[in-house]
Amino acid sequence: MRYSATTVMMPQLGLEEQADLLQRLGFDGVEWRVRRVPADQRGKGFSEWGEHKNDLTPENFAAEAARMKKVAADHGLAIAGIASAASADDLEQVKLLAEGAAACGAPFFRVWCPRWYDRKTAYQALFHEAVQAFERALDAIKGYGVKIILEIHGNTIHVSASLAHRLVSHWSPDRIGCIFDPQNMVSDGFETTEIAVELLGPYLAHVHAGGHRPVEKGRDEATGTVEWEWPGCPMSEGLYDFRRLLKQLKAVSYRGFISIEDFRGAPLEDKLREGIGYLKRVEATP
Repeated sequence: MRYSATTVMMPQLGLEEQADLLQRLGFDGVEWRVRRVPADQRGKGFSEWGEHKNDLTPENFAAEAARMKKVAADHGLAIAGIASAASADDLEQVKLLAEGAAACGAPFFRVWCPRWYDRKTAYQALFHEAVQAFERALDAIKGYGVKIILEIHGNTIHVSASLAHRLVSHWSPDRIGCIFDPQNMVSDGFETTEIAVELLGPYLAHVHAGGHRPVEKGRDEATGTVEWEWPGCPMSEGLYDFRRLLKQLKAVSYRGFISIEDFRGAPLEDKLREGIGYLKRVEATP
């Protein structure tokens, strides 16, 4: 298996500092964050979802691509992909991301559906809207040689492998794929690992790894129903069984990356060392 980490985890580090850390900890690749800083986060200091010292944006991506490629190569890292946050209906941003991804040699960049699932608009309407948006986005990046990637994620219309597959199967897996993210699926969208990986087949382009577990946060007084929250935790202590995932990935000859995403408040280096160490132990155990 090949292991990478998303630099969304590393807001306080510059480009070279991120690569230095990943090289030192034995990673094989890097998933570079390329995003616009939300307006409500500007001026508030470094944070995962706000400002970053390594401020890669769709607008400066192509200009920084050669440097990104060189820094990765100098540190023995492959560019696993681009952790972007564009909506499929934002064609200007999608084109900028495709241009930058092609220039730095990234195989894919992530794109979201136009709208999240908020239980106010019917699923079928959101699905139809998403199909049309992705069709236009894929047409807009023909010739760049990079894929669009859809992440399995909570509060979307693709919370599971089967729902993600229903969307991406409209197009060739040479053009679009999925990020299999089991830590998102433990609280919303869980499906049997082996079936999910088999179903995605050639659309399985990337894997995210991290840990979450349910913790009781209260109880509904009227019915006695327990209410749960899902804090982050080490993968070894999480609800998801990564032993089954790695075994199944080997069975289907998966050649992509497993990329660590861990947004707990623990020190960055500790989280990365713990994560890659755990995955390598699991991989090495029959």
